[in-house]
Amino acid sequence: MPAAVFTEMLRAARALLAMRHPLDAELGVSEMLGSWWGRRVPGVDVDRFLGDGLVTHAAESGSPAGLALLAGITVLGTSQHQRVLAEKAMQDLDARGVTRPGWAASLGRVHPVACYVSANRFGDTEDVICTFRYDDEPPAEAGEAGHALIAVIDHNSGGILRDAWVTTKVERMLAHCRREADGGDPMATFSTLRLERARTLLENAIKRTDQVLAGTAGERPREFTGGSLAAHHALVRARVRILPKASGAAAAHSSPTWRRDRRATLAARFLASDTAAELSDSFAASRCVDHIIAYGCDVDAGRPLRVSPRKVEAFLLTWLPRRVILLPEEQEAMPHVLAAWIRWAGPRHGLPDVAVGATLDALWEATSAFSTSYLDLAASFGLDQEVIRRLLPDGDLSALPRRMFAFPLLTSDLLTESAGTFDPGTREGRRALLLLDHFGEYDAPVARRGKHSSGSEQGDERGESEDCPDIEAELTAHERLAERLWNGEPPALWTAAERLLDRGHSRPVVLRMLMEVLQNTDAGDDELSARLEDL
Repeated sequence: MPAAVFTEMLRAARALLAMRHPLDAELGVSEMLGSWWGRRVPGVDVDRFLGDGLVTHAAESGSPAGLALLAGITVLGTSQHQRVLAEKAMQDLDARGVTRPGWAASLGRVHPVACYVSANRFGDTEDVICTFRYDDEPPAEAGEAGHALIAVIDHNSGGILRDAWVTTKVERMLAHCRREADGGDPMATFSTLRLERARTLLENAIKRTDQVLAGTAGERPREFTGGSLAAHHALVRARVRILPKASGAAAAHSSPTWRRDRRATLAARFLASDTAAELSDSFAASRCVDHIIAYGCDVDAGRPLRVSPRKVEAFLLTWLPRRVILLPEEQEAMPHVLAAWIRWAGPRHGLPDVAVGATLDALWEATSAFSTSYLDLAASFGLDQEVIRRLLPDGDLSALPRRMFAFPLLTSDLLTESAGTFDPGTREGRRALLLLDHFGEYDAPVARRGKHSSGSEQGDERGESEDCPDIEAELTAHERLAERLWNGEPPALWTAAERLLDRGHSRPVVLRMLMEVLQNTDAGDDELSARLEDL
């Protein structure tokens, strides 16, 4: 099947030979590389498998179309390995006398001119506009760009890339953005962006997008991998690599850092304000505002004060029900606390009164759906409140499946009277839980070891069998794995476990596979995640 696909793509690459401008060629190659972007096959690096295969097929064709495709991949390949492979293959075709297209000499020889950000005061999305000019492309006027790349960052989805496109009508587009911000639209904003800052923003968005595509950062938004973004993602990466990197303190503080004490200070300022004085249940209000601030810091790029109709709906109807356990009194208080937060934070974030009012309207429209659809764990999972508190002491609903997998005995009512003994938050509690877990899994080996130690005839015949596992070492390895699963570190660990379970492996088999990876990987989370992906 891939060979047929590569043959068809090579046939389409013939169109590259008729192009005169390098930008047209880059767009064409980027669209080809985007045809499999975001596709996932368990245990397979799809981008490397198909990307390397396409390079090999183009090289073996020995044709001008193959060389044109390779020329594009040397610049637009989505990995360093892919670009180096294409460069070597292109040199081989050069040596065989295959003719390069005229635009190949200019390909990738681009420098940035300026960057801008266009948005509105709600701040749901930002259009990062980066303008470029080819080195051999004379501008119509000094400093004028030849084309612009526009990348849309969606902050309500965690800062992912939502869309991207290219235009050569650069001055017309910039003039339109300036007119809107200067009075055409009271909610529009437009400002110049340092090149280094633009690179940081786009690199963070690309990283977040890759995490979502890999399944390590929550659920994919709908229509995430199609259309314009897929066709331009290779070009976006190539242009970002051209932008200068931030250095020193600017690189270290690329996004706001909100430590626990800083979040607590912000919550205290709000609760002490006149706006919060009308809230009757101060304890519930304190818990609710902690969740509001956490969402703004962790999901919205460190902007807890930003409020908008879309952000309110995403928080109330999507993030909160999937991530947080609210007590009944907190469920009742949440819409009122959120309304007070909107009135307090909106003006501080620069929102005019009309925008604050629109956000409040969106909140009250969403309140009914929130009240009727908020997840009832007891009904949905058959768990009583004591079990829920045991599994989710931090209220992190997203952790429920992996914690039930790590410590299945926590879901049993049998441990209610000994909750302190079997506390997964302590090493002693984890060891006690895993001992119970292992007595079932290692029943025969434990029995054999006990008989041997008592000097029974059967034990003497078996001796210290090599089949008898070292229980202490096994428990230590299992404890290390269970602790990581409990904390979700790294996210790829639970992703791998889900993938293996979906393929029919039993829980003991999955545990052994994961423990083996942890025991044989001494490097950081990046290497660990790569090995887990290979399972």
